[in-house]
Amino acid sequence: MLSIGATYNLRVSQQAPRILLVDDEQSVQKLLSFPLRREGYDVVGALDGQEALDRLSEGSFDLVVLDLMLPKVDGFEVCRRLRARSGVPIIMLTAKAEEIDKVLGLELGADDYITKPFSLREFRSRVKAVLRRASLTREEDALEEPLTHGDLRIDFEKRTVQASGQPVRLTYVEFEILVALARSPGRVYSRSQLLQRVWGDSAYRDPRTVDVHIRHLREKLEADAHEPELILTVRGVGYRFQER
Repeated sequence: MLSIGATYNLRVSQQAPRILLVDDEQSVQKLLSFPLRREGYDVVGALDGQEALDRLSEGSFDLVVLDLMLPKVDGFEVCRRLRARSGVPIIMLTAKAEEIDKVLGLELGADDYITKPFSLREFRSRVKAVLRRASLTREEDALEEPLTHGDLRIDFEKRTVQASGQPVRLTYVEFEILVALARSPGRVYSRSQLLQRVWGDSAYRDPRTVDVHIRHLREKLEADAHEPELILTVRGVGYRFQER
């Protein structure tokens, strides 16, 4: 049996991307799984949080689509437990429009979120963008040597990061944002440009979500997150990585 921590790294090459779709409404399961299967994805359903955790322990997935309001174990807790052990991309679904739900989901490590009701076009766009970027990233990273910047070391192929010799666990999006910035030290990226590079497009997304991921990166990588030395803010524009 595979552990949750193995779900993302062990899945490197299979024909059909595997998606765990977690929602307690059968109608939503049918509505969302049909277009995904038609696109050729292997969709596994879970109707509550405990079932989702069980499925994650039993096999590997390329993406988790996770509703917040779940019986037994809610989506926030599922996200928290999964993020503690894996970097698999997570798209959260929420029926609530309050900003606090979106922010809390991002705080717990979700890579993206969609607020219900949403169109199937938007949903497919989000899913395809995450899976496409993940696939391209694996191909690109396999050809690139590890990058070092002071005490920071990024291994692209293994998707690992070390700071001062200690491993740092990053989510899928945190790693992608770090790589985008670190590959071009000194270059300023706007929030929209980072959304484009990480997700493949900036449609439907609030650029402020980038700020949350940047703050998480600073908390994990900087000696003092309030006085960053690696990931710098360019006021009114965006962010840049410190030049050597």
